[in-house]
Amino acid sequence: MRPDKLDDSTIDAWLAKHSEWKRSSPAGAPDRGAIVREFAFKDFVTALGFVVRVGCIAERRDHHPDVELGWGRARILWSTHDAKGITRLDLELAESTDGLLP
Repeated sequence: MRPDKLDDSTIDAWLAKHSEWKRSSPAGAPDRGAIVREFAFKDFVTALGFVVRVGCIAERRDHHPDVELGWGRARILWSTHDAKGITRLDLELAESTDGLLP
């Protein structure tokens, strides 16, 4: 069973403690909330390695982010499709994503 969509005050309180993350909407789904963070790296291969590690934690939790990869950068967007917004699972995986940084 997937978690329920969180209310705005819960999300805002989490964002206040995780200032690198911002609210967003997935492409093609402006009615669905998400949290997003952009990461900078020294080169493409480092960014790619980070994205692969994010993919591994996502696969273990059976919850997958939208990912954008470029030279020296990665953009990770967490949202729960079934709930049409941000759930506790998205916040947990965003924190796990942060934990992958050196």
